Amino acid sequence: MLCFFLCLLKGNICRSPIAEAVFQKMVTDAGTVDKWRIDSAATSTYEIGSPPDHRGQACMKKHGVPMSHIARQVTKEDFMNFEYILCMDDSNMSELKRKAKSVSNYSAKIELLGSYDPQKQLIIKDPYYGSQEDFETVYEQCVRCCKVFLENNS
Repeated sequence: MLCFFLCLLKGNICRSPIAEAVFQKMVTDAGTVDKWRIDSAATSTYEIGSPPDHRGQACMKKHGVPMSHIARQVTKEDFMNFEYILCMDDSNMSELKRKAKSVSNYSAKIELLGSYDPQKQLIIKDPYYGSQEDFETVYEQCVRCCKVFLENNS
Protein backbone atom coordinates (compact mmCIF):
# COMPACT_ATOMS: atom_id res chain seq x y z
CA MET A 1 0.00 0.00 0.00
CA LEU A 2 1.16 3.45 -0.77
CA CYS A 3 -0.08 6.29 1.39
CA PHE A 4 0.56 9.98 0.98
CA PHE A 5 -0.42 12.84 3.27
CA LEU A 6 -0.85 16.32 1.92
CA CYS A 7 -1.32 19.79 3.34
CA LEU A 8 -1.19 23.26 1.91
CA LEU A 9 -0.76 26.26 4.18
CA LYS A 10 2.89 27.02 4.85
CA GLY A 11 3.68 23.94 2.81
CA ASN A 12 4.34 20.53 4.37
CA ILE A 13 5.76 21.57 7.75
CA CYS A 14 2.82 21.11 10.16
CA ARG A 15 -0.12 18.76 9.58
CA SER A 16 1.11 16.44 6.85
CA PRO A 17 4.49 15.59 8.42
CA ILE A 18 2.67 14.90 11.71
CA ALA A 19 0.29 12.53 9.90
CA GLU A 20 3.21 10.95 8.05
CA ALA A 21 5.17 10.38 11.29
CA VAL A 22 2.13 9.06 13.18
CA PHE A 23 1.25 6.60 10.42
CA GLN A 24 4.89 5.52 9.99
CA LYS A 25 5.06 4.69 13.70
CA MET A 26 1.76 2.79 13.57
CA VAL A 27 2.83 0.53 10.72
CA THR A 28 6.26 0.06 12.30
CA ASP A 29 4.66 -0.95 15.61
CA ALA A 30 2.27 -3.26 13.75
CA GLY A 31 5.19 -4.96 11.97
CA THR A 32 3.81 -4.06 8.55
CA VAL A 33 6.17 -1.23 7.59
CA ASP A 34 7.47 -3.24 4.61
CA LYS A 35 3.96 -3.17 3.08
CA TRP A 36 3.78 0.62 3.02
CA ARG A 37 5.41 3.58 1.34
CA ILE A 38 4.57 6.71 3.30
CA ASP A 39 5.38 10.31 2.42
CA SER A 40 3.93 13.80 2.61
CA ALA A 41 4.03 16.96 0.53
CA ALA A 42 2.37 20.31 -0.05
CA THR A 43 0.52 21.81 -2.97
CA SER A 44 2.49 25.04 -2.46
CA THR A 45 6.19 25.84 -2.79
CA TYR A 46 6.41 28.01 0.34
CA GLU A 47 8.56 25.76 2.50
CA ILE A 48 10.35 23.38 0.10
CA GLY A 49 13.51 22.10 1.78
CA SER A 50 12.39 23.08 5.30
CA PRO A 51 12.15 20.73 8.28
CA PRO A 52 8.84 20.33 10.15
CA ASP A 53 7.72 23.20 12.40
CA HIS A 54 9.57 23.08 15.72
CA ARG A 55 6.26 22.89 17.63
CA GLY A 56 5.24 19.81 15.65
CA GLN A 57 8.64 18.26 16.30
CA ALA A 58 8.25 18.94 20.03
CA CYS A 59 4.79 17.35 20.01
CA MET A 60 6.07 14.24 18.24
CA LYS A 61 9.03 13.97 20.64
CA LYS A 62 6.64 14.24 23.60
CA HIS A 63 4.68 11.26 22.24
CA GLY A 64 7.74 9.22 21.27
CA VAL A 65 7.00 9.47 17.55
CA PRO A 66 10.12 9.74 15.37
CA MET A 67 9.90 12.52 12.78
CA SER A 68 12.31 13.16 9.95
CA HIS A 69 11.00 14.98 6.92
CA ILE A 70 12.01 17.70 4.52
CA ALA A 71 9.15 19.66 2.90
CA ARG A 72 8.48 19.11 -0.77
CA GLN A 73 5.78 19.87 -3.31
CA VAL A 74 3.40 17.25 -4.70
CA THR A 75 4.39 16.02 -8.18
CA LYS A 76 2.45 14.55 -11.08
CA GLU A 77 4.20 11.26 -10.35
CA ASP A 78 2.67 11.20 -6.87
CA PHE A 79 -0.77 10.83 -8.43
CA MET A 80 0.49 7.71 -10.23
CA ASN A 81 2.76 6.26 -7.53
CA PHE A 82 0.49 6.41 -4.49
CA GLU A 83 -2.75 4.54 -3.91
CA TYR A 84 -4.08 7.11 -1.45
CA ILE A 85 -3.52 10.84 -1.12
CA LEU A 86 -5.02 11.97 2.16
CA CYS A 87 -5.43 15.70 2.61
CA MET A 88 -6.24 17.85 5.59
CA ASP A 89 -9.00 20.23 4.48
CA ASP A 90 -11.32 21.25 1.66
CA SER A 91 -8.81 23.72 0.23
CA ASN A 92 -6.25 20.91 -0.09
CA MET A 93 -8.87 18.70 -1.70
CA SER A 94 -9.81 21.34 -4.28
CA GLU A 95 -6.19 22.08 -5.15
CA LEU A 96 -5.37 18.38 -5.43
CA LYS A 97 -8.28 17.70 -7.73
CA ARG A 98 -7.24 20.65 -9.87
CA LYS A 99 -3.67 19.32 -10.11
CA ALA A 100 -4.91 15.78 -10.78
CA LYS A 101 -6.65 16.98 -13.95
CA SER A 102 -3.22 17.48 -15.51
CA VAL A 103 -2.34 13.81 -14.94
CA SER A 104 -3.87 11.36 -17.36
CA ASN A 105 -5.09 8.08 -15.88
CA TYR A 106 -3.92 8.77 -12.35
CA SER A 107 -4.67 6.00 -9.89
CA ALA A 108 -4.53 7.71 -6.49
CA LYS A 109 -7.68 7.90 -4.40
CA ILE A 110 -7.92 11.46 -3.04
CA GLU A 111 -9.67 11.72 0.32
CA LEU A 112 -9.80 13.82 3.45
CA LEU A 113 -7.84 12.16 6.25
CA GLY A 114 -10.61 13.37 8.57
CA SER A 115 -13.10 11.13 6.78
CA TYR A 116 -11.59 8.32 8.89
CA ASP A 117 -12.13 10.14 12.20
CA PRO A 118 -14.46 8.19 14.52
CA GLN A 119 -15.23 11.54 16.21
CA LYS A 120 -16.41 12.90 12.84
CA GLN A 121 -14.01 15.89 12.80
CA LEU A 122 -13.63 16.01 9.04
CA ILE A 123 -11.20 18.93 8.84
CA ILE A 124 -7.76 18.92 10.42
CA LYS A 125 -7.12 22.61 11.02
CA ASP A 126 -3.74 24.18 10.33
CA PRO A 127 -2.01 24.84 13.69
CA TYR A 128 0.66 27.17 12.24
CA TYR A 129 -0.83 30.39 13.64
CA GLY A 130 -1.95 28.71 16.84
CA SER A 131 -0.39 27.39 20.01
CA GLN A 132 1.36 24.20 21.07
CA GLU A 133 -2.11 22.95 22.09
CA ASP A 134 -3.22 23.24 18.46
CA PHE A 135 -0.36 20.93 17.43
CA GLU A 136 -1.50 18.51 20.12
CA THR A 137 -5.02 18.59 18.64
CA VAL A 138 -3.61 17.83 15.17
CA TYR A 139 -1.61 14.95 16.63
CA GLU A 140 -4.68 13.49 18.37
CA GLN A 141 -6.78 13.78 15.20
CA CYS A 142 -4.05 12.15 13.12
CA VAL A 143 -3.78 9.27 15.59
CA ARG A 144 -7.53 8.61 15.45
CA CYS A 145 -7.74 8.91 11.67
CA CYS A 146 -4.60 6.92 10.89
CA LYS A 147 -5.69 4.12 13.23
CA VAL A 148 -9.00 3.70 11.39
CA PHE A 149 -7.33 4.09 7.97
CA LEU A 150 -4.84 1.35 8.89
CA GLU A 151 -7.59 -0.92 10.22
CA ASN A 152 -9.54 -0.46 6.98
CA ASN A 153 -6.50 -1.20 4.81
CA SER A 154 -4.77 -4.07 6.61
